[in-house]
Amino acid sequence: MRHRVKGRKLNRNSSHRKAMFSNMAASLIKTLDESEAENAPKVNGRIITTVPKAKELRPRVEKLITLAKRAAKIAESAQAFATDADRGSDAWKEWRHSEQWQKWNQAIAPAVTLRRRAFAVLRDQEAVDILFGDLAEKFADRNGGYLRIVRIAAVRLGDAGEQALIEFVGKNDRVKKSKTKKSLAVKSDA
Repeated sequence: MRHRVKGRKLNRNSSHRKAMFSNMAASLIKTLDESEAENAPKVNGRIITTVPKAKELRPRVEKLITLAKRAAKIAESAQAFATDADRGSDAWKEWRHSEQWQKWNQAIAPAVTLRRRAFAVLRDQEAVDILFGDLAEKFADRNGGYLRIVRIAAVRLGDAGEQALIEFVGKNDRVKKSKTKKSLAVKSDA
């Protein structure tokens, strides 16, 4: 029986599965990097994989985005105790030894913990930086559903595996044109 055992095995052992999803999540997040690299993706924020892998990857990445959003709120509240002095300056050293720094340290500690939890999953510092920088801001107003899975009609060569693309919601959205009263009036007159 499979009571309380969720997820697909995908013909891999647990360590291989964990490493594979970690690499896939980091790859998906790193496609948002806007740098003009030699092997840059054609479309940012999108990777192509098989349907079962995409279905398993989606909740993992969405949970990471939720962690990043929580950390952004915590860091924003900790800004009340922060200083704008340059690191190493006399003003910064004075702030560092004050009670204000203790309050800032206590306020920012949960955000650092969330960042470390994300790094434990991704094992890629660049992906963590993009996750906590760009993605947390991009999805600050959205309550969930950060990714979409779109099935591709073409099967994979070699094993005819059903393919899908998994992408971030937002930039590549299709906008449905609504019928306005004017267009309805024009059609009824004709």
